[in-house]
Amino acid sequence: MTYGEAGTSRTAIGSGLICHGIPKGARVGLYFINRPEWTIVDNACSAYSYVSVPLYDTLGPDAVQFIVNHASVEAIFCVPQTLSTLLSFITQMPCVRLIVVVGGIDENMPSSPAAAGMEIITYSMLHRQGHMSPQPFRPPKPEDVATICYTSGTTGTPKGAVLSHANFIANVAGQDLGVKFYPSDVYISYLPLAHIYERTNQIWLVHRGAAVGFYQGDNLKLMDDLNTLKPTVFASVPRLYNKIYAAITNAVKESGGLKERLFHAAYNAKRQAIINGRNPSPVWDKLVFNKIKARLGGRVRVMSSGASPLSPDVMEFLRICFGGDILEGYGMTETSCVITLMDVGDISIGHVGSPNPACEVKLVDVPEMNYTSEDQPYPRGEICARGPIIFQGYYKDEVQTREVIDEDGWLHTGDIGLWLPGGRLKIIDRKKNIFKLAQGEYIAPEKIENVYAKCKFIAQCFVYGDSFNSCLVAVVAVEPEVLKSWAALEGIQYEDLRQLCSDPRARAAVLADMDSIGK
Repeated sequence: MTYGEAGTSRTAIGSGLICHGIPKGARVGLYFINRPEWTIVDNACSAYSYVSVPLYDTLGPDAVQFIVNHASVEAIFCVPQTLSTLLSFITQMPCVRLIVVVGGIDENMPSSPAAAGMEIITYSMLHRQGHMSPQPFRPPKPEDVATICYTSGTTGTPKGAVLSHANFIANVAGQDLGVKFYPSDVYISYLPLAHIYERTNQIWLVHRGAAVGFYQGDNLKLMDDLNTLKPTVFASVPRLYNKIYAAITNAVKESGGLKERLFHAAYNAKRQAIINGRNPSPVWDKLVFNKIKARLGGRVRVMSSGASPLSPDVMEFLRICFGGDILEGYGMTETSCVITLMDVGDISIGHVGSPNPACEVKLVDVPEMNYTSEDQPYPRGEICARGPIIFQGYYKDEVQTREVIDEDGWLHTGDIGLWLPGGRLKIIDRKKNIFKLAQGEYIAPEKIENVYAKCKFIAQCFVYGDSFNSCLVAVVAVEPEVLKSWAALEGIQYEDLRQLCSDPRARAAVLADMDSIGK
């Protein structure tokens, strides 16, 4: 689909909403995973001054109902799967006037309205109606609300972060000064569009005229999709990078002998060259790394990581194996995405880069945790940001808004950072999520979880403790394939994964691996 064709669809969808009497400034819900229609509907909302409200299942069906009512959503775009969820509590959402089913078939639409004064039509029908009577754009002003992005509240109901068009534009304009994208670039969209990371990435890439390819909708088939699309830009999160790291290091170990020695020779040679600021010999890519690059399609030139901390050794590993620019960033929904981003060409690791030119960043003393600007060798404190990227507040929630934005306009992130030389920011702690063990030792559980996430056996890990006990407990979700292949090598018989997980030998092996990585 060309930009021209997508533009025609944008006009059709926006005009269709006007035909159905949805007023300017109304909230429009998007309740489906990434596909081209998501981006088209979002852009139609921008062109016709509607406010998009992403809805997503990970918050649970109760949350969807809460968000629709809290934001008074008038129209919802969904798919047949999510339509049935919506219809199960449609009577509890009196504000909804129109439901549009993406990928729905006209004949299969419920003929009688599920609730009085509400219509259900297919996306293609809305598209046809809008195409027949196109309406002129109703462009928003910069300060108008672009989206209300709900994030899971730490307690109770989700919080709606209100972001303006100016917020998004400022964030993208700032990043665009440092990283260059071109119309020849191809991006794969699979990270949820309901979250700010993917949303801002797409605004940026579309601004630069790049192509966006959408995954099939199944994470297990992502590798096939990468192979078919061969993207040049790949954005991801540590959980997936850790998996890639574990898969490659495992494959190298299992290859053994000459292949294993060759990999380590290539790795060390390339690592030394990068550290000394030289260009590594192309022979290593030919012999070893091109095969690894092929896993992501073979053309990736920029990789980004966000959402949670990427460990420095995984970062170094990706840089050596995949080449190109591998950039870690730091941001949040409340700052329209990026607060800091690594600079292109910066070979140092273990930090999240320098501030986005579209904001200021400062560190504020946290005396109760012994973090101050006087700390040696580097100043430390709570990370605060200010500027045109800062959100307008939480929707209908003055109290929580005032908790995070102070009277001088600084957003308090709750993260603890330190300034490294060259204006690089390193995140070292979290202001809230720490607890003490019985012996008075402070514990930052996320830090420990991120270490154990590197174990080949572990898919996810949850660490917990309290001040009544002197040690921690962990709940570990295993990687089924890794555990099964280990059992096969050990000659262990089992009926199902549950039985294998409760086998004392399996537990001992997982714990031993955790211990060695922990040490």
